[in-house]
This record gives sequence, structure tokens and C-alpha cells, in this order.
Amino acid sequence: MTDKNQEAIEKAKAEGKYIRTIKSFVKREGRLTKGQQKALDTYWPTMGLEHSKQLLDFAEVFGNDNPVVLEIGFGMGASLVEMAKNAPDKNFIGIEVHLPGVGACLATAHEAGVNNLRVYNHDAVEILRDCIPEASLSTVQLFFPDPWHKKRHHKRRIVQPEFVQSLRSKLAIGGVFHMATDWENYAEHMIEVMNEAEGFANIAAKINSEENKTSIFVERPDSRPLTKFEQRGHRLGHGVWDIMFERVS
Repeated sequence: MTDKNQEAIEKAKAEGKYIRTIKSFVKREGRLTKGQQKALDTYWPTMGLEHSKQLLDFAEVFGNDNPVVLEIGFGMGASLVEMAKNAPDKNFIGIEVHLPGVGACLATAHEAGVNNLRVYNHDAVEILRDCIPEASLSTVQLFFPDPWHKKRHHKRRIVQPEFVQSLRSKLAIGGVFHMATDWENYAEHMIEVMNEAEGFANIAAKINSEENKTSIFVERPDSRPLTKFEQRGHRLGHGVWDIMFERVS
């Protein structure tokens, strides 16, 4: 969205007019359990991040200059917490619109003793635009996004050219956009969009050459935990496709 468009939207809002804007997800409140509500009340002050039109200072937020990994749509947060626990030399930021998932993530992070994780309960497009500094991320993760499997709904998929370019500006040169999906058609869509995206290169060839494999996809890296959802899919014979593109310019 251009600055001019954003100014027009802000003006309309100030005048009390309703303007429908594009979102990466539909925000869903859901019903909180007592444990999730308690986690939000207790741990949000230290682990929660609020959306504002001010860029984050990662050194101030985390107290160090470690590489920052951003995950979009972390669900209930179990795998994100596991990644943060397994990589204390990195900082993690998670974005999730489903409030019960945020509460569950905070509770799990506390139980695991994780302190290198911060979370947003907000739309990813707005967080990227307003809060994340340019060329500041080492990795962006998008695991099992809504596939919108009906053809007429494909335009709602989050992996689209405009969104990818918004990610590009936030990744450092050499930073990686890591996607995973269990829908083959969406995997093909991701590859198609990324192949056309300026400034990105598929690193599957580089990774697979080390293992004497040839594919445009990569095997699930050890850094991405195998979720219960994914384990069930494997038992049912479902495929999972991991895709990794590096920012090269």
C-alpha cells in the first residue's frame, strides 16, 4: 500500500467512514480457556508486542543483537516455542491473529523457560509495514497457511507478488523465506510466485546438491519441528512440501 493510499484511509477513518482494507488473515477472537486467559494476563506484558506505527528496535526488545526469525501464523505456538528453545542464539517474533493461539503460545513458552520469543496478535501485513525495520530479518517462516483450495479463492492466498515484495524489503540480503504446505497445488503456486519475484533465488539446488538430490523443494530441515498435524498427515499418506528462497538483491 502506498503512503498516499494510507493517508486517504486514515483521513476516511478520522471522518468516521468505513474503509475495507486488505488483510493477510481474518482476525478471529475465538473462545479462551481459563489457562489461555491467565497466560495472556500474566505473560503478555513481557512477551507481547503491540502494533504501532513505530519500527521495533530489536536490541532494545531482546537485549541483544542476535539474528531475528519472524513467523507468520504460528497457530497454537508449540512448534514456534520449540524452535526458540532449540536456538537460544536467535530471537523469534511470532504473529498470530487467533487470540486463543496467542494465549496457548505464551503459556507454552513460560513452561519451557523461553525468553527469546515475542508475539503479536495482529495482522501480518500491517506488522511488516509499520513495525519491522528494513533488511532486519534473517528468516521469515510461513508454515501451513490457509490453502484456499478452491480455484476461485486462490486470490486470497497470502503468497502473492505484492506480499512477497513486502517481505523482501524486510529480509537482510542472504535472508531466507521458508514456506511449508501440505497442499501440492499451493506448493506449485508458491514456487510460481517466487520464481517470478524480483530479488529472490530458490536455494533448493544448493541444499539438495549436498545430499545428491535434485528437486525444487527441500526436505524438512531439523530446525522445523514435526507437528502433530504433520505427523497425522504422514500416517495418512499426505505429502508436505518445504520451499526456501533466499533474498539475493
